[in-house]
Amino acid sequence: VAIASFLKNRDVYTRLAIDMQENRDYFIGLMASTRFELLSSSGSYFICGTYERISDEADKDLAIRLTKEAGVATIPVSAFYQNGKDDKVLRFCFSKKKETLETAVEKLSHF
Repeated sequence: VAIASFLKNRDVYTRLAIDMQENRDYFIGLMASTRFELLSSSGSYFICGTYERISDEADKDLAIRLTKEAGVATIPVSAFYQNGKDDKVLRFCFSKKKETLETAVEKLSHF
């Protein structure tokens, strides 16, 4: 019953891709003020970025430091590899309110 009720309002789910693309593009624009280099992302709530202009530490270590020092949580991409391969890439979630993205990028711009 809940799914049937949800599906009656087509705008909610037909706008989802448009809204996510707008958030992604907005986040990419904001991140231009940082030293992270974002990689292409076409279909996700996440975008990955390299950080070689910031640090040579392991992705897990930088992710922990960003959380502790800036209050911005990221996901180390090495967590997705069985062998823990570290390409110095972090994963950012852009499925957030614009104000939240702005605050996070402001904090990241100091790294």
